[in-house]
Amino acid sequence: MTITTPALDESRLINRLALRLIPLLGLMYLVAYIDRSNISFAKLQMLGSLGLSEVAYGLGASLFFIGYLIFEVPSNVLLHKYGAPRWMARIMFTWGVVTLLLAFTRNATMFYILRFLLGASEAGLYPGVIYYLTLWFPSQHRVRMLGYFTVGSSLGNMVGAPICGWLLDKGGLAGLQGWQLVFIATGMPSILLTCVVLFLLPASPKQAKFLSPDEKQWLTVTLEAERAQTKLNYRADQSLLLSVLTEPRVIGMALYYMMLSISVYGVSYWLPTLVKGFGVSNTTNGLLNIIPWLMATVALAWLPSKLRGGNRAIVAMLATALLGVACFLSAVFLPTNTLRFAALCLGAPCMYLLIPCFWTLPPKFLFGARAAAGIAAINSLGNIGGFIAQNLVPWVRQATGSVKTPMLIPAACLLLFALITLMILRRQGTRVAHNRLSVAE
Repeated sequence: MTITTPALDESRLINRLALRLIPLLGLMYLVAYIDRSNISFAKLQMLGSLGLSEVAYGLGASLFFIGYLIFEVPSNVLLHKYGAPRWMARIMFTWGVVTLLLAFTRNATMFYILRFLLGASEAGLYPGVIYYLTLWFPSQHRVRMLGYFTVGSSLGNMVGAPICGWLLDKGGLAGLQGWQLVFIATGMPSILLTCVVLFLLPASPKQAKFLSPDEKQWLTVTLEAERAQTKLNYRADQSLLLSVLTEPRVIGMALYYMMLSISVYGVSYWLPTLVKGFGVSNTTNGLLNIIPWLMATVALAWLPSKLRGGNRAIVAMLATALLGVACFLSAVFLPTNTLRFAALCLGAPCMYLLIPCFWTLPPKFLFGARAAAGIAAINSLGNIGGFIAQNLVPWVRQATGSVKTPMLIPAACLLLFALITLMILRRQGTRVAHNRLSVAE
């Protein structure tokens, strides 16, 4: 629901908000995603250094998601209590410190502990930003803002890949191995961003000095009207904040998101290993890894703005998921490395386009503090998919003896994602038809 104010240019205001908020939020997510994906490149040397098998290393890498799961909801509830600037600055600092400590891992046990702590440190960032955007942007603008924000993840892969690949080949600098340099170089930016986030990120429209009184009033009235409509539609019980964790819709959305999470983390974790199988150097591996994430970045910057209104975002999810299935199946069965890599380059944008579309769905039935907890629950439970992916992918590799067959995993998950999306689309169509019939009567 949008309140119209003749003296206020809505489009201009939304664009100003985007220019003021999204670059910093996107930069935070870019740095976070580099810190998540660095493990896939460090793996190329850490296996030998720590004496781990593919499966054992995958277990250690995936413990990130257990820490993430345990601390996600508490973190987002505290963000709601203390405000985004202070809590997100805390997140940035702690995960940067843990990433630096990973450079000095000496054994498997230390690696497992630090990966768990890294997940606990970062817990709350992504759902916190999603919740934060609901405090600033009316619903019809959120898919575009989420698309711009999600660019940070694809850019993180794109920027991190060549840096990590190059650093692996620079082992020996200051007596450090290449994988140690990877963790040091990727941990420092988040620590440096701490003060930037603390002082430049506004907590809410009411506290934004760059907005005029009329703009603050318009945003407040518009967003409050949307929340009131959500309360009217769903009659949620605000007195039981954490009861949202057992709400069937929240659990269902988490399982739905899990299919996407398995796909994203399975591909990003395994892609450097897959490309390494082409017989290229670490530096070349990093450069080749730019291509799929560059294509994902371009797609995220362009398509979400076209999906405003109606069921466009859901229809786009269905089409994109099916295209992703075709791409990842092709990445397994096409005859040459060049064709398989081309299929992967097309599959990566498919996965990332699904993310901003998906996150427009939870705010349709969650609001206020329950939105903070509910979005965090969906994200944390859904991100168990990352734990599953980083264990399942190396297991499939070991069981089949092929570096290609793990790409059947994202193909299967995206197919299930598409089937669920089709069910949602049909339900939306039934609801619209029912509403129209009621109006006619």
